[in-house]
Amino acid sequence: MKQAKVLIARENGAYHVKVEGRATFECSPPLRNFANSLDEHDCKGIFIDLSACVGMDSTFMGILAMIGLKAKKLGSLVSIVNASDNNKNLLNGLGLQKIFSYTTTSEIESHQRWMDAGTSTDKTEKAETVLEAHQTLMEVDKQNIPKFQNVVDFVKKDLNKEVKKD
Repeated sequence: MKQAKVLIARENGAYHVKVEGRATFECSPPLRNFANSLDEHDCKGIFIDLSACVGMDSTFMGILAMIGLKAKKLGSLVSIVNASDNNKNLLNGLGLQKIFSYTTTSEIESHQRWMDAGTSTDKTEKAETVLEAHQTLMEVDKQNIPKFQNVVDFVKKDLNKEVKKD
């Protein structure tokens, strides 16, 4: 299945993220970079529109959790906008309802200047994204530890091999 497209716009201090397609680890590194770039001076809220998102993997949901936790630290709210019941169930199944609010409306204007978040072809960056996403999911809800500990261990081992090669 074709990789999701992730678009980001900023208006009046709020960020709007639109996800189109199936969101996986493939489109997660640029969103991780976005999460890491947020600071209190420029983040008045984040709206993540999932109306065109047909599904998500655990890495992508972990990156959404990173965004939610970072926004919370900054005193901002993250709203998941127009999520299907399936996507809500996926998020709630990982305990992420603790950090998101759900809404069926959005302040997203059609005239905004959307920028494609892009992709990453760097194998190490993808692995680091998978690792950080799953560690975040385990941090958000302890019930996720048995679900993802093997993933975390495997990716750490893989990253250590890469480091030893260099």
